[in-house]
Amino acid sequence: MQINSALDNILTPTAIALGNFDGIHRGHLEVIKPVLDLADAGISKTVVTFDPHPQQYFTGQQRQLLTTYPERAAILSQLGIHQIILLPFDRELVKLSPQEFVDRILVQQLNAKFISVGEDFRFGNQRAGNATDLVTLAADAGIQTRIASLATAGDLRISSSRIRAALLAADLAATRELLGRYYSIVGTVVSGQQIGRSIGFPTANLQYLPEKFLPCQGVYCVRVDTTAAKQLPGVMNIGKRPTVNGINTTVEVHLLDWDGDLYGQQLTVYLHHFLRSEQKFADLNALTSQIQADCETARIFFQT
Repeated sequence: MQINSALDNILTPTAIALGNFDGIHRGHLEVIKPVLDLADAGISKTVVTFDPHPQQYFTGQQRQLLTTYPERAAILSQLGIHQIILLPFDRELVKLSPQEFVDRILVQQLNAKFISVGEDFRFGNQRAGNATDLVTLAADAGIQTRIASLATAGDLRISSSRIRAALLAADLAATRELLGRYYSIVGTVVSGQQIGRSIGFPTANLQYLPEKFLPCQGVYCVRVDTTAAKQLPGVMNIGKRPTVNGINTTVEVHLLDWDGDLYGQQLTVYLHHFLRSEQKFADLNALTSQIQADCETARIFFQT
């Protein structure tokens, strides 16, 4: 899997799924699937997205991502995508008219032969072009375009905004339905304050990318992939650790009935069930008792 922002280093010709794809949720998969279904072995199956996210460009505020770019690469590679192209979302791109976007980006730089977009796709200066316009403009350049219908869950459209709201409400069932998979957090294990180890519950302190969107603070039942093993059950805490006067938000994972050295390893943590909100305890003894209860609850959860 290649992630390219330099357009002179890409694989061409391309079949493109075009959009933002934050989360790679079930709606996004409907846009990506037509590219995956192409039988032409001479075309590079490609996801084209924008960096930074257009909302971040216009607001000037860091946008927290459901899937960071390395996470997207891992998911898309498993699906069968060959490369991700990050179009620099800058003043030059923003000024392009819909016609110029097709001519300069899709034809000249990407050598696109097939394009798939969602029916709500907009492009060009002032978002002047829509999906139907893209079909017409691309056809003039000999490019076939497929418009994917909006996917729904219940009566509402599946969207990244709905997933964020579900994560902030600790509704992991809704999150999984919208994503089509468990929400995950990827991080590298770094040294912490060793408080967990001192009370008999050693934790792996995860250093995650700062743009990663975190769900509501609290304690979760999780499964964890490590370098050596996959799907180990555990308990994760996201929060500021008020009992020990913590200041910064941390993500810490305790693996159930497991012992070993995880320092420096990359872990992927899958959120299965929300146990409780973070709270401040009177002392470490009270905290230890609650962690023990959380671990027992997690064992029962994973056994059922």
